[in-house]
Amino acid sequence: MTLRSLVSGIDPLVRLLVLAILLASFLPVSGEGKAAAQIVADAAIFLLFLLNGLRLPRRDVAVGIANWRFLSPLFLWCFFGMGAAGWALWQAGLALLPTQVALGFLFLGVLPSTVQSATAYSSLAGGNVAISVVAAAVLNVAGVFVTAPLLALMAGGAGPGIDLAGLERIATILLLPFAIGQVLQNRFGGLVKERRSLVSWMDRSAIAIAVYVAFSSAVEQGLWSLVGPAQWAVLLAFVATFLAIGFGGAWWLGGAVGLARAQRISFLFAGAQKSIALGAPLASVMFPPALAGLILLPVLVYHLLQLVLSAPLASRLNRQG
Repeated sequence: MTLRSLVSGIDPLVRLLVLAILLASFLPVSGEGKAAAQIVADAAIFLLFLLNGLRLPRRDVAVGIANWRFLSPLFLWCFFGMGAAGWALWQAGLALLPTQVALGFLFLGVLPSTVQSATAYSSLAGGNVAISVVAAAVLNVAGVFVTAPLLALMAGGAGPGIDLAGLERIATILLLPFAIGQVLQNRFGGLVKERRSLVSWMDRSAIAIAVYVAFSSAVEQGLWSLVGPAQWAVLLAFVATFLAIGFGGAWWLGGAVGLARAQRISFLFAGAQKSIALGAPLASVMFPPALAGLILLPVLVYHLLQLVLSAPLASRLNRQG
């Protein structure tokens, strides 16, 4: 197998994220350029949520909300069940990891599911693709409203706090473009569907820009000296624990509520995966630049490893089915 074929087999978003982290490590934005870079990142996030608003049919959201037997336990597991696991790992990590990195596990726990990868792996495993798309999309819309206040509530004084300025920033950069996209959906939604490849690259680029700007500030704060080999070992062990809780708990709960096999598979991938697509923009909006990169570290590691785990898991479920 050639290096080119090996690289081409890696998810494009993963490649962009690795490139953003390497670029931030060796060429971090600094000095007077930081303000301009933050404006570019905010604009990219605005565009990302505008495209999400144009792309997500209002009818699908309504259908997803109506399927309460599937969506209610999924919502509770994704935000509260995994949020509780993230809180426990945050507390355990306070003595072993830098404070902001440990807090990143709580932030990871209260994030919503992915959309694209949860749907893709559900399809590969023989799950209900339609319900995967709708459920993951509804969770991401809910995450804009739920993640920030839930993080502030569970973190207490250690969290970012949600004041009027923070709410205005979330509303302006996340909610406003999504609402504009929903309003303009009938007129421009078709253009987004016709140019899916271009829109996907715009999505990925916006996420990579947010990660680059956040990690640039973290590198300036001494990220690679704060997180040494021992801390990396703890971080990876905690992420592995969170993966076991996420996937094991989602599979068990899907069976406990009596879902059919196809829906249970959809529940597994929608419930266990966490969204860097919302995590990176939300971190850059909620936290100061100096903290956002450190808090994103568990999210990035989890995102990469959930893809590594999901591929063989989906293949195995497909063979069993």
